Amino acid sequence: MQITLESKPFAALETEALVAYVFEETDPVQGRVAEIDRSAGGLLRRLAKSGELTGKMLEFTLVHAPAGLKAARLLLIGAGKREQFNSAVLRKAAGAALRYLKSRSVKNLAFVVREGDATEDSAQTIVEGALAADFESHKYKTDKKNDKRIESIGIAGYSEAERAKGEKGLAKGRIIADSQNFARDLINEPSNKLTPTILAQKAEAMAKAAGLSVEVLDEKKIADLKMGALLSVAQGSVEPPRMIVITYNPANPKPGAPVIGLIGKAVTFDTGGISIKPSEGMEKMKYDMAGGATMIGVMRALASLKPNVKVICVVPSTENMPGGRAQKPGDVQTAMSGKTIEVLNTDAEGRLILADGVHYAKQLGATHLIDAATLTGAIVVALAGVNVGVFGSDQAFTDKLLASAKATGEKMWPMPIDEEYREFIKGTVADIQNISSSKGAGATIGALFIKEFTGDSPWIHLDIAGTAWHDDAKPWLAKGPTGVGLRTLVHLIMSY
Repeated sequence: MQITLESKPFAALETEALVAYVFEETDPVQGRVAEIDRSAGGLLRRLAKSGELTGKMLEFTLVHAPAGLKAARLLLIGAGKREQFNSAVLRKAAGAALRYLKSRSVKNLAFVVREGDATEDSAQTIVEGALAADFESHKYKTDKKNDKRIESIGIAGYSEAERAKGEKGLAKGRIIADSQNFARDLINEPSNKLTPTILAQKAEAMAKAAGLSVEVLDEKKIADLKMGALLSVAQGSVEPPRMIVITYNPANPKPGAPVIGLIGKAVTFDTGGISIKPSEGMEKMKYDMAGGATMIGVMRALASLKPNVKVICVVPSTENMPGGRAQKPGDVQTAMSGKTIEVLNTDAEGRLILADGVHYAKQLGATHLIDAATLTGAIVVALAGVNVGVFGSDQAFTDKLLASAKATGEKMWPMPIDEEYREFIKGTVADIQNISSSKGAGATIGALFIKEFTGDSPWIHLDIAGTAWHDDAKPWLAKGPTGVGLRTLVHLIMSY
């Protein structure tokens, strides 16, 4: 899709659809919307007076062949209350407008930024929203007769003096959105098309193309390094595990900056192992590698954005299958760190592979750790599909991440990780056990298990089980993988 800045007067824009967002207020026809209204002979004020145009969040008003405009259509999209307007709303508005018009066979559109919004951030936000909205999950459908697509978008409302910052935001937005869609494409792959080996091959190809250092550890090297926790999950599958390591080395490293370690869970299919899951909905367990895919996508973006801090990405990948060689409830495994684990439930496998992942990231030199994982159903119970659960061992580091989440419009919520919960995973026959000895606090227990392997390093765990996949389409996003967390992590790393 081609995206450009457009500096022509709104009335002179020859496009299939001119899009503007309006606020929910007594008079929604103000500023640049009033300019469009004057060109259209007062049409918008008449719509507002009749109650058809209100500005309520994501309300659409479509006008065909508007008089006084060269655009074939005028789409007005509600942006809610002006005082609550932010980048998250703008991103949704841009995405919702694209999906609305795309479904009506529109191929090109112009999106008008409001007065005061012709900034670098706005251009970036609109591009992120549009490109994320354009992603579809129908890769394997053979009937493409109704394959509607947007071919070009113009972002209007930037003066020539504002063009430079607009172009900068446009370029940055494309890098981030393309990387988010790269991750979403990986997450959407069925497990027969994306084994741990294939995931490693795709990550390696991306890294080499982007100029990143990459190493893939096979099952022999994993065994040599005594990654017993990862191997224990992998032993039930005929597909061998892989440990993917991607490194970004800055050209001009910032003195005293942390070395960020990104660790992503990548279980390419999760049956639950011997503690097998119910069959209903199990097909969605192809998305159990969303954390790993997101981290790989972050590295893809960083290769182009070039922060001044070193970043090490570690992605342990495996299947979790039942079989004659599969680990059984009650087995004791030894992690790479030397800590022993009593496996009470083989479906609590993500924390096992992350145990070796975070320890290895520390060995490679990471000083600050962030892991992302579709870890627990408990986080879905707590936060549904709205917020990512955030667990952190260092308040300043956690606050910095939460600030990045707010800045990028990704909803995240801090969760408790009090030391009292540590008693729940105290082992009976080993150092620790992989699930709680009592009911409740499942998401915290999963996070605390991972924390056991982080030592004194500042660490954050993102439980994305409820947010990495949408079962229903949103007005601004297709059903399926979301790529949640990528924008926040890129913003956080760039903030250093």
